[in-house]
Amino acid sequence: MSARPTVVANVETQSPMAVFRWPVRVYWEDTDAGGVVYHASYLRFLERARTEWLRAQSIEQARLRAERGILFVVSDMRLRFRAPARLDDELVATIGAFTRRSASIAFAQCILRPRDGVTLLEADVRAACIDAASYRPCRIPDHLFVENPKA
Repeated sequence: MSARPTVVANVETQSPMAVFRWPVRVYWEDTDAGGVVYHASYLRFLERARTEWLRAQSIEQARLRAERGILFVVSDMRLRFRAPARLDDELVATIGAFTRRSASIAFAQCILRPRDGVTLLEADVRAACIDAASYRPCRIPDHLFVENPKA
């Protein structure tokens, strides 16, 4: 399994095609006693995809905090569990669309199992931009998060 992301260029905001894909392997630590992925583990998989999507755009969260004094925090999340993942499964966490507002960004994400083409989880995630000192919402800098990313 490759540790390299796939970025799909010129994707419209509401396209069902993935803008970004990040590979995930299921380890023991991700599962419950029955070898099925524990529900909270999916949150880590989704977070990794969003973090790597930022890195693919040359956006480092630590540098945003140090240089601009801002952080991104999940402010809302809706999950729909469709099928279970199991120990040793190779999965893909995707960002299928995102919409930027003045102080937040919303993501449509999925976790897929490419081996059989099954969608395991669908998620709608909103991340708020906050001031690192006050923890109050603040405006996202204009140069961040172009809605039609280029590969």
